[in-house]
Amino acid sequence: MSCLRVLLAIIFPPLSVIDKGCGSFLIVLILTAIGWVPGVIGALIILNKKE
Repeated sequence: MSCLRVLLAIIFPPLSVIDKGCGSFLIVLILTAIGWVPGVIGALIILNKKE
C-alpha cells in the first residue's frame, strides 16, 4: 500500500480502489454515500488485503 493510495483513500475513497474490481468499487462507493468515514475505512481495509 503506497502513500499515494492512502492519501487518495482519505480524499476520495472509491477512486483509490478502482483497480481492485467492480465489486470493491461499488462497496466503497455505497459506504462513502452513507458517510465519508465508513468509505475511508472500507477503502483502507480493501487496500490492506493481501492477494
